[in-house]
Amino acid sequence: MSQTALYHFLTAVPEAAAIWSFLMLLAFGLLAALVARPERDGVAEAAADPVDQDAARRDDLVRYAEEVAVAAAGAAQTARRRRERWLAAQDEAERAWTAYDEADSAARRLAGAAALAAPRTPRTPAEYAARERWLHHAAMTAHWRGDLSARQLADVLARRNGWDPRRHPAEQEIVLARAVRDRRRTGWESAAERERQAWRDAELAAEAARTLAAEAYAATLAVRPAPVSRGAATIPLPVGASVRNARWRPARVG
Repeated sequence: MSQTALYHFLTAVPEAAAIWSFLMLLAFGLLAALVARPERDGVAEAAADPVDQDAARRDDLVRYAEEVAVAAAGAAQTARRRRERWLAAQDEAERAWTAYDEADSAARRLAGAAALAAPRTPRTPAEYAARERWLHHAAMTAHWRGDLSARQLADVLARRNGWDPRRHPAEQEIVLARAVRDRRRTGWESAAERERQAWRDAELAAEAARTLAAEAYAATLAVRPAPVSRGAATIPLPVGASVRNARWRPARVG
């Protein structure tokens, strides 16, 4: 019995050792394969990196060119609208100046006529009432034309700020003409300031449109394939050189 057990032990141990050795070799082989595979993958990825990087760089250039083109188109529209506003403000300022010049000329003529003596009229209650009616009518007419503000009209009706209905209509006409001239001058100054502001806005918008147009043109050149000349090797320019060269030929806007 003991010899049989010893025989089984001696024959089983080498077999078990062989099995364990095989399993150990298999485990080491799998481990080596797992360790070596990332390296091979990394080498393959490294070998493919230049192509992928070029494609990604071109995609970025195309996307940037599209975005700049959209921005340039929007800037051109903004510049066009700002220019139209400036032209409208310029027309308004010219009309305001013409109105002020006419009022100033009228005030000067009446001031020259003031050297003549006013006609004598009887100072009766009826005369003063007529003078007051004339002043109210003239002030209301000027207010309807836009030459007197509502506050100035209220001053006339309330006899405030130098408005005296007892004066002769010739004197009242001079005071009224000066008031109209001063109001039109204020309107012209406001219109001139609006015109200057509109001009500054138009200039800034035009400059922004020109800058974006040049940038869009340069971006378009950067993504455009270089032309191949016959019989000569073509050396492609780098993107930076294309952009620098493009700045000397900006696209026209509007």
